[in-house]
Amino acid sequence: MPSSILLFAAGSLRPAFTPLISQFTHMSGIDVKVEYGPAGLLRERIEAGEPCALFASANREHPQNLLVRNKAVSTHTFCWNKLSLVSNRIGTWLDLLRDPTLRPGTSTPGCDPSGDYTWAFFDNMDVLEPGLGQQLRARAIPLVGGRDTVKIPQGELASAWILRQGLADLFIGYAHYAHALHAMTDVHYVAIPDEHNICCEYQLAVLDASKEVMALVEFILSRSGQAFLTAAGFLPLNAE
Repeated sequence: MPSSILLFAAGSLRPAFTPLISQFTHMSGIDVKVEYGPAGLLRERIEAGEPCALFASANREHPQNLLVRNKAVSTHTFCWNKLSLVSNRIGTWLDLLRDPTLRPGTSTPGCDPSGDYTWAFFDNMDVLEPGLGQQLRARAIPLVGGRDTVKIPQGELASAWILRQGLADLFIGYAHYAHALHAMTDVHYVAIPDEHNICCEYQLAVLDASKEVMALVEFILSRSGQAFLTAAGFLPLNAE
């Protein structure tokens, strides 16, 4: 029996997985070591041969690619997310996006699924208002989630810190941070209507189907595991 499970997990999962893993270890006695990072870069490490028993990705593309290449033995969708806006300006979501003077910060497409979802959201904006998505892609500044992007200080929420540092006037990121952002008085959380939003699918890739790893997968998918994800702002597995 392995003494511990090595889990690679998308950085956005940290608020949910920190208490979830703690509870799993308390209940099972199985130690779990977690490495967080942008899911695209974590997948590259797996493909390069780094040991990893379970990969929790912020999208389905990376787990499915590992499955096709026989590096994963199974995949499991385990929660959902949406996008939202954070700004240091007041305005509706559409007014903020239309304002040509605002610099939108994003995650890095290709390296971080949040960036990929944001670029897909820009496609939605082109459908809603021809040319708006193209303008946003031209103005967007990938600030986090890349190989050489900004390092966010430990304990800071990336979107709020970026706005406070003056690196952007608007940040497009995950909606599960809503509760933490609502508690801040110097930045404004702005929801994006569902009909124009992106549905972000989070998926597990099982790389080592040991009894211990499958116990963790089952816990994440269970009602107890889903409760930790919901408490952190994610949409549960049955939300769809």
